Amino acid sequence: MVVIGVTGSFGMGKSTVAKMFKEAGAVVLDADVLAREAMEPKRLAWRRIVATFGEQIVNDDQTIYRRALARVVFADSQARQRLEQILHPQVLRRIKQELHRLRRKRLVRAVVLDVPLLVEAGAQGLVDVLVVVVTPTKIQRERLANKYGWTEDEVTQRIEAQLDVSAKVALADAVVDNGNGVDATRTQVKRI
Repeated sequence: MVVIGVTGSFGMGKSTVAKMFKEAGAVVLDADVLAREAMEPKRLAWRRIVATFGEQIVNDDQTIYRRALARVVFADSQARQRLEQILHPQVLRRIKQELHRLRRKRLVRAVVLDVPLLVEAGAQGLVDVLVVVVTPTKIQRERLANKYGWTEDEVTQRIEAQLDVSAKVALADAVVDNGNGVDATRTQVKRI
């Protein structure tokens, strides 16, 4: 079983590329989904997040008010590091469990880890192939503003919070340029 790590930066199209791998037969493990599961009410990560950041980030139904939490952590790098120290171990543990389960099945030929902070979390050792998705900065900013309704400052905060994509490209086994349309991206994914 081959494990392919797909990473990049916000708004570059990692999930689009992961979906293309899925269409080609790979199983996809999405770190964002696993992080949301870890933050479900009363779970260990939820309790630690609430203890660290306070009740003001909790909705009436006890779910984390993600936008309020984002405002805190993207305005303060130390707060972001505290959140990552809570979430990263939980997400990586779940990924390792799923990889172990899939290896035991012996029916899966390829698994894609859709992990935005794969390199930042030091988790490249989990993958056999590191794929970095890139797109021009102008397109990236437009995607983020349109998809999430973020202001230019919010877009900048989120981009600057991640390792510069050029550092990830330097570590990549393959780079997918997602700035020239879906067909061009799909061709690159098929080649990989």
